[in-house]
Amino acid sequence: MKSGAQCAPYKKGENFMKNKSITSRDVDFAAWYTDIVKAARLASYSNVKGCIVIEPNGYAIWEQMQKTLDRMFKETGHQNVCMPMLIPENLMRKEGELINGFAPEVAWVTMGGQKELEERMCIRPTSETLFSDYYSSIVTSYRDLPIKYNQWCNVLRWEKETRPFLRSREFLWQEGHTIHETAEEAEEETYNMLNVYKRFFEEYLAIPVITGRKTEKEKFAGAEYTLTIEALMYNGVALQSGTSHYFGQKFSKAYDISFSDRNNEKAYAHQTSWGVSTRMIGGLIMVHSDDNGLILPPKIAPRQVVLVPIGKSEKVFELCDKYCKELLDAGITAYVDNSEKSPGFKFAEAEVNGIPVRIEIGERDLAENKITFARRDTREKIVENLDVNVVEYTKKLLDTIQENLYNNALKRREELTYECHKLEEVEQIMNTKPGFIKAMWCGDEECELKMKEIKGTKSRCILENHEHIDDKCIVCGKPAKHLVVWGIQYWSKM
Repeated sequence: MKSGAQCAPYKKGENFMKNKSITSRDVDFAAWYTDIVKAARLASYSNVKGCIVIEPNGYAIWEQMQKTLDRMFKETGHQNVCMPMLIPENLMRKEGELINGFAPEVAWVTMGGQKELEERMCIRPTSETLFSDYYSSIVTSYRDLPIKYNQWCNVLRWEKETRPFLRSREFLWQEGHTIHETAEEAEEETYNMLNVYKRFFEEYLAIPVITGRKTEKEKFAGAEYTLTIEALMYNGVALQSGTSHYFGQKFSKAYDISFSDRNNEKAYAHQTSWGVSTRMIGGLIMVHSDDNGLILPPKIAPRQVVLVPIGKSEKVFELCDKYCKELLDAGITAYVDNSEKSPGFKFAEAEVNGIPVRIEIGERDLAENKITFARRDTREKIVENLDVNVVEYTKKLLDTIQENLYNNALKRREELTYECHKLEEVEQIMNTKPGFIKAMWCGDEECELKMKEIKGTKSRCILENHEHIDDKCIVCGKPAKHLVVWGIQYWSKM
């Protein structure tokens, strides 16, 4: 903050205290979440059961995510493609683990027009089968490898319980699918893409994440292993935010993705898959937002700054337009709210929509040679002289907000991360102030299921390259193999 700047908190009666249409998150987190989605016009419920309408404000956030990730994928050598939406049943069944894993969620098409299909087709729940079939037709030599493709699309999974962005039957996502000459190359890709996700979440979404490997029980169907990034929401529940899978040669052997190797012998490709979805929007809401509406990190906010002219002075409007153009020219997404609404309504609207910075200029401000900046994250007002360099000041303010959101999220995660050595400790924590539990595990699924009996506590990931905190399994007392992060999944508490 510039020396001499004046800070002013919101005052009672200014029409932008707590938003009365939003339930307090500390009273009812599930209701609060739904209220935020509605109030910020992110999504609305549809007459198609289990599906949502993503409204312009919500879709704009997704576009920002897509644009940023797409750039990061292309920087790592990936190309975009588009696969069919329908998968013939015989193609789906070539790899048994996948179809068995997705069977409860698959939607089948049995009619084409008024004629029954000779073979039913599923609406893609995921595209491993399509990519594998395609790769088998284009790969002949090791010289063709690696092939690193990505797809932006929608998928359909017949979920029983749904919640906007977090879990719906139809949702938007990206799915990367790559094939490699060697296992080493494929495994390197698996870890590299997980790190891309980690960097995106922490640098752009301001959400700290934990990385690790899923247990056998929790890994993706058909994968040799699954890596994951796990985030902690404000209320202490966990969110699986992105996954990266190493398939080995399971799919390549099932679909004959073979090639002539360097010894002119037949070999099978090594395969990966990785993806994130519109669930990220749900994560943004649950980590950063407050009882007044949406809070967006500046790096991902579709609109970073709103300028609010107060009064009807032409000089005020001209100055707002001037600053807006300067901000836009500097790469900052700004707009002027010159609607007929009252200033208080404009302030409240900007707040609920999560605009990171609001700039207020009125006739009185001109007379007193001042300009007011309002931060969405802290709700702090900062009064500056009118001769301030608006562009440079705004840039610094946006950077400060981005950093502050990350630090606040990290601090809360650290406060809600516990080391446990006894089941009684886990039960006490999960019944009072839930969060991430670090505890040792023997590797037996029976013990994993025993943990789940405590408020639905599930293994989030096995921490790799971390020092063990005990030598005994927290459940059975047998020698421990893994340090595991445990947590309650978001839907079990909402």
